Parts: sequence; C-alpha cells; structure tokens
Amino acid sequence: MEIFMLPTKEQFSQLMAMDYQGPIYMINMLKYKPDGGEEMYKEKYGPACEAAWERTGHKVKVVLHTKSVPLTVIGGEMWDEVLIVWYPNVTAFIDMNRDKEYQANLHYRQEAVVDSRLYLIKAEETDIAF
Repeated sequence: MEIFMLPTKEQFSQLMAMDYQGPIYMINMLKYKPDGGEEMYKEKYGPACEAAWERTGHKVKVVLHTKSVPLTVIGGEMWDEVLIVWYPNVTAFIDMNRDKEYQANLHYRQEAVVDSRLYLIKAEETDIAF
C-alpha cells in the first residue's frame, strides 16, 4: 500500500487552479506512528501551528477517534483519527500551507504520522431527498 504524507506538486497546482471560492471542508485521515505519534501530533504539531490556523480561518469541526472501531466495512485501511476541518475558502487553505510559521512546524506532523489522506469537500448546502 502506498503511503501519503503531503500533497504532490501536481495536486497542489490543481488546488490553486480551482475557481471555487466558497467554504470547504478538509477530511483529514490520520494513522499515527506507534510509540508516541499521537502525542507528538497533539502536544507539538497542534500547539505550534495554532496561530497559523487562526490567521487563515481554520476551524476543526469534528474529531473522530477510530481506535474503538472493530471492523472496516468497506476497504482495508484503518485510521487512528479522522478530522473534519472547515476553511472559509481554498485560498485560506493555500495561505495556511504557505505560512512560514506553519511550514517551520510541519516537521512535527511528519514525525507523528505514518500515513494520511486529505480530501477537499465543497461545503455546499443542499437538500437531500432519499
């Protein structure tokens, strides 16, 4: 299985080329390194990046701890945690990634996480009828 830590240059270019500028959710799926990865993420990465997140409008909406999940029903990947993070727009997410303070502390995330996925979802309200 391929491991992912950061967006590729191509993915980041596609993100910058998006013309949608409404609010977005980023679905962040994390697998922590054993022996302290989760603690590193929460005690080092989070606090070190908090100011950059605040400047760009980053808001964690939901944190799902999946360690108690006994079974993956579709697929074979298991994640330790899923974060749903709101941004006012794609530009705010890009600005956060370019923020010098954020970049200086990104190594904490890389030291804490063994694998991850990040999905951009447009935060559009719709009426769903099933």
